[in-house]
Amino acid sequence: MTLSILLGVGLVLAWVGERIVENPTARGALTGLGVLLVAVSFVLRLVKSRQGEADARRIHRWLASFSGLSLGALVLYAAQSDLYTRAFGASLESSSPTLAGLLAALWPALLVTALAPTLLMELSFASMVLAPRLEAGRVQEAMFSGLALSFVLTFAFSAQYVASERDSKADLSYFRVARAGEATKKLVASMDEPLEAYLFFPPGSDSAEAVKGYFEELQVASPLLKVTTLDYALEPAKSKELGVTGNGTVVLKKGARKESVFIAVEIEKARTQLRGLDAEIQKRILQVAKSRRTVYLTAGHGERTQDPLGGADQRATIEILYKTLQDQNFDVRTLSAAEGLGQEVPKDAAAVFVLGPTQPFTQPEADALAAYEQRGGRLFLALDPEAGLTFEELLKPLGLSMKAQRIAQERGTANIRPPPSLADRVNIVTRTFSSHPAVTYLGRANAAVLFVGAAPLEELGQHPADLVIDFAVRSIPDAWNDANNNFEFDQASGETKKAHGLVAAVTRRAKSNKAEEELRALVLSDSDNIADELLPLLPGNQYLVVDGFKWLLGDEQLVGATNTEQDVPLTRTRQMDSAWFYGTTFLAPVLVLGLGLVARRRMKKPSKEAKS
Repeated sequence: MTLSILLGVGLVLAWVGERIVENPTARGALTGLGVLLVAVSFVLRLVKSRQGEADARRIHRWLASFSGLSLGALVLYAAQSDLYTRAFGASLESSSPTLAGLLAALWPALLVTALAPTLLMELSFASMVLAPRLEAGRVQEAMFSGLALSFVLTFAFSAQYVASERDSKADLSYFRVARAGEATKKLVASMDEPLEAYLFFPPGSDSAEAVKGYFEELQVASPLLKVTTLDYALEPAKSKELGVTGNGTVVLKKGARKESVFIAVEIEKARTQLRGLDAEIQKRILQVAKSRRTVYLTAGHGERTQDPLGGADQRATIEILYKTLQDQNFDVRTLSAAEGLGQEVPKDAAAVFVLGPTQPFTQPEADALAAYEQRGGRLFLALDPEAGLTFEELLKPLGLSMKAQRIAQERGTANIRPPPSLADRVNIVTRTFSSHPAVTYLGRANAAVLFVGAAPLEELGQHPADLVIDFAVRSIPDAWNDANNNFEFDQASGETKKAHGLVAAVTRRAKSNKAEEELRALVLSDSDNIADELLPLLPGNQYLVVDGFKWLLGDEQLVGATNTEQDVPLTRTRQMDSAWFYGTTFLAPVLVLGLGLVARRRMKKPSKEAKS
């Protein structure tokens, strides 16, 4: 122990001389004395390694080797420090920078490799001072433990050094960004006039390469798309003409209309923007390629809105649906009795939306909507049975009826889990779609659609012969209309198991065969599935809304997916949170403890050879 203390004191003196003391004379004295003490401890270890019993000599030889390693670390330090410069007039870094860097990394590694085993060996050695004989095996185990510790530390510091010097990142979740979606390709292909795209990026920009790759895909869809890459600094006149103030701007221009999208020049900053590039470009193309149309949302009947109607209104809002309409280049306005709904639907109405009313429409209001339908209107109805209304005044002109009952299902179908409780049976999921254009992509993608308390839609036995009704979405065949609200199938109550209609698409061809005079209506028997609580979580519900809009407004040729790599929020139930909490708090530690006990018992259990 004494010699190891001498070694430690020598190293501390050398460290104080090199790192703290500034006076050259004092520094030289302290450093020299420190190196001398290390050398003395090494020599005395060698002497001891030739004296005493065999086990003692072995232990001292090991300790002597580590003392020598410490002395060697000091020599390597001196070779790359200013001591070398004073001795030879030039630094080692100037003549051989690679060797100087190697020595700067090697000497602390050698010092750690020497000190860690020495400390653990001395502790083990000291515990046997009063023992009748030394156990070299115990000291050897301590030495191996010290070596392992020193190797781990060396590796950790080396990895940290390399990581800091060669700073690079890899985002494994970043893939398939800046890809043109099917809907955007169809939109570009449907254009009959040239569309110009100007990409302002500096040379060598990684973001520019990603954006150019995206537009190259769109160019395949239509030769009318012209793409030009410019540098803002080199094209001041064109930049001023297009209203560009710097690089990282994408300008879409069609005739006199133009729209801009900003994307960071550096790829690290542009990742989030590139993930949503397809949706942004699609929105801008719609704004420059199509004239702005007006849609009306009825009000005054307890409909869903962007904000809750009051403190008692606990229903989900329709902020996402409202924004989706705006992204599709629509001007969204409200239409109530005070705004003329009781007289006439405005002539500029591209469509009228009735979203989750809780009160019936007056007869003048219903007549105004019926007259709008007769002149080729477009109507989107999302109704709910919870209000206890059948909305006959809205559905009868469309040849439909709805019961104020909720549809329930007891079990799931393929890839659909059964409901966890009785009350959840009215939260129905389906993949049963017709071949109607409003759900074409839904069927192709096999995406599930969720309805929360949907009512059964039925076709009236008698309705105008020119009405064509297609139940685009139906429930699974085992679903029933829960007439008595007990979540159980009760045939005696008039409940029937069948594929009930959930979404109906209604058309009526105009006698003049003009497309703008054709009636189109999309009727949903549940407004919850298009509200903010469900819409962002379920792709099937999103496709139903967006593709339903496109069909309703005559853009069914644009139906398709929009690419995005935006993160989807993870949702967990309270039961899942409880399972994770108790599992990580109690189950995992108990499991580790149990495995440790089993391993311990097996280690203590004598083998058959030992018993014999």
